[in-house]
Amino acid sequence: MNFREIIEYKLIEFDKYSFSVFNILIILIIIVGTWIFSKLLRKIMLRKKSKSIISAIDVKRKHSVYKLVNYFLWVIAIAMCLQSSGIKLTALLVGSAALLVGIGMGVQQLFNDFICGIILLFEGTISVGDVVEVDGMIAKVQEIKIRTSQVITREDIVIIIPNHKLINDNVINWSQNRKAVRFNVSVGVAYGSDIELVKKLLLETANEHPDIIKDNMHKPFVRFIDFGESSLDFQIFFYSHEKLMFENIKSDLRFLIDRKFRENNVTIPFPQRTLHFKSGVVEHKSV
Repeated sequence: MNFREIIEYKLIEFDKYSFSVFNILIILIIIVGTWIFSKLLRKIMLRKKSKSIISAIDVKRKHSVYKLVNYFLWVIAIAMCLQSSGIKLTALLVGSAALLVGIGMGVQQLFNDFICGIILLFEGTISVGDVVEVDGMIAKVQEIKIRTSQVITREDIVIIIPNHKLINDNVINWSQNRKAVRFNVSVGVAYGSDIELVKKLLLETANEHPDIIKDNMHKPFVRFIDFGESSLDFQIFFYSHEKLMFENIKSDLRFLIDRKFRENNVTIPFPQRTLHFKSGVVEHKSV
């Protein structure tokens, strides 16, 4: 048996359909060629210094564009494999139309996530590396797939989120637009305290923290919020590039504020209650 006979040897044959060694070779060439092209495409699109047209695209957008192109590339490759194996795609689609309708009704949410995944990858409103807040949970986006997205929380817990939640729900993208984000810490001091000293101490605590921005546009500042029931209420506002673990900065500030207040005899009051006994009824009020 010569080489041509081996290539044309039919492994499966019935009626008008036949499947030969040649078909297997074509399918292998398509799969290997697609895989190699996908790897080269990733290397070209995601390299840091690119002279191509896509060099101006943001790094996060490059990843999203690559994902979309890669998905469509494999869809075309699978269609070519089916065509090369002798399966007519038009006949296959027509014959399975009723089945596809039934399946589509049963997996509506799956298709919803699929479409939302394409929207996420195309629009780039949420990208890999962004810090987002979903349902009160703050996490960093690790990967956006066609159906689900993978995020990691501040507790280093990996969570898989269906893509429809990132499209249909209210999502805060801490990484969008501005690089620095403003936070605040609240504190109350006793009535009669020197409020100018309080303001000075609060600003000192913010300026001492290494993760707080101190430039002219993002200087920390203090607000006198209110005359509370038992305290004068203040807030120290500050800007930081740390969007994921900002609670650690707030905790550090509270430690510093407590230490500085103790060193300067500034009292942080606590709510006090007085009880009055009248006609067997206990009455209480704030002091």
